[in-house]
Amino acid sequence: MLRLNLRCFRNGENYTKQTFKYLLAQPQSLAFAAGTSTGDMAGFVLVMNNPNGAAHITTVGVAPEHRRRGIARMLIQHVDRSLRSKGVSTVVLEVRISNLAAQNLYTSNGYYVAQRMTSYYSNGEDGYLMMKSLD
Repeated sequence: MLRLNLRCFRNGENYTKQTFKYLLAQPQSLAFAAGTSTGDMAGFVLVMNNPNGAAHITTVGVAPEHRRRGIARMLIQHVDRSLRSKGVSTVVLEVRISNLAAQNLYTSNGYYVAQRMTSYYSNGEDGYLMMKSLD
């Protein structure tokens, strides 16, 4: 997952080894991966399932050679189903304002922009907080 993360995101946008270690060690974390027929990881998603009935998608990554094949959509839909079965009522995530492809993916899966976050990312780029009700 860490190696794929480094291929999916530019330096400064990707998670560090320590961040992955922390997220995966949390008992409320959920991680899902999509694999290829050869056993390679094609995509992944990490989610923090909070005890207050809300969850936070922290990252979604798809290998560059596997993009535009519906893998991210499949992962997001799997997360939604899994969280719904656990009684989670709300899912949130952040996305760069420049990442139109991701925004379109999330919007087409029922997420909406709840807030614009000024200078949210380390390079000063704004982000959107997006939400979805699972009720």
